[in-house]
Amino acid sequence: MKKWELLRGLSAMLFGIAFLLAMVTVAFFLTAQLYALLRYTPPALVAQLVNALIGLFLALLVVWMLTQISIARRGVPEMGLLGPIIDALERIARGDFDVRLEKHLEENRMVGPLAQSVNTMALELNKLEAMRQEFVSNVSHEIQSPLTSIRGFARALRSEQLGPAERAHYLTIIETESMRLSKLSDNLLKLAALDAQSARFEPRPFRLDRQIRDVILACEPQWSAKSLDLDVSLDELSVTADEELLSQVWSNLIHNSIKFTPGGGSVRVSLGRQGPCALVCVADSGVGIAPADLPHVFERFFKADASRERARGGSGLGLAIAQKIVALHGGTISAASTPGAGASFTVALPLAQQ
Repeated sequence: MKKWELLRGLSAMLFGIAFLLAMVTVAFFLTAQLYALLRYTPPALVAQLVNALIGLFLALLVVWMLTQISIARRGVPEMGLLGPIIDALERIARGDFDVRLEKHLEENRMVGPLAQSVNTMALELNKLEAMRQEFVSNVSHEIQSPLTSIRGFARALRSEQLGPAERAHYLTIIETESMRLSKLSDNLLKLAALDAQSARFEPRPFRLDRQIRDVILACEPQWSAKSLDLDVSLDELSVTADEELLSQVWSNLIHNSIKFTPGGGSVRVSLGRQGPCALVCVADSGVGIAPADLPHVFERFFKADASRERARGGSGLGLAIAQKIVALHGGTISAASTPGAGASFTVALPLAQQ
């Protein structure tokens, strides 16, 4: 054991001597360059003493710098804390949004803000991924349902035992389900365009009361078939907005009111001015919306009664599109309801162009 310690000591001494000689050699070349520039030749003893002193100074300087670097690394423990943060960022880049940095990193004085930002980013990305997966799942479900019906009735049409009435009935169902697919595709494209803010937006002045009246008249076959009582009160108001986009809002709200109001019920549509805004209200005496469902009615694919909505051909996208269009115009849309006593939707649009 003592022999190894002696060898280590001897090796350290030899390394020190070699290091010092290297520094003296460096000093020799530096002073030689200096003397050449000054055109001065000092006595040999003076030159050796100067080289030795400069070499010793250089050696001490290098040792001091290395010591300071070592002390600095030991004195800043945060340098070692960057590893987990970098690892977390790499995992997020690979699509792992469940990563979370530990609490002590968030509370650290130096890296705390960075750790908190990484955790917040991972949390938001995780929510976004969950929304994306839910959206894909909903779209797949909405597409699969009509496709199953089309495939089943198309197979049934091959039967030679079908009568003309049954065949016509099956063809009607296939046509209806095809229209559902087409409408779903159209709504998805509208939502994508509105989300990307690439939808064509062409505001111009027009009479809002006339537009709403035209939409109500276009829906006459639906409310007449159910013997609904239409109460219409429209003040003369003009707005500066995209006429085509707003028409989709009124069409959706009025169609929904007609759809969910039983025969013999009533639908009320009103338009008036409230301060700087035009206020449009569509209310019905239908089944209403449950309090638990009310906060979610503008969410994509949300259906308060999924089975009934599917039977009536809805996809749960209409109100989401309406909310996007209203927001695009700088307005707001809200819903209120008493279960069993109907629902009302109120749209507030600024009269001046935003």
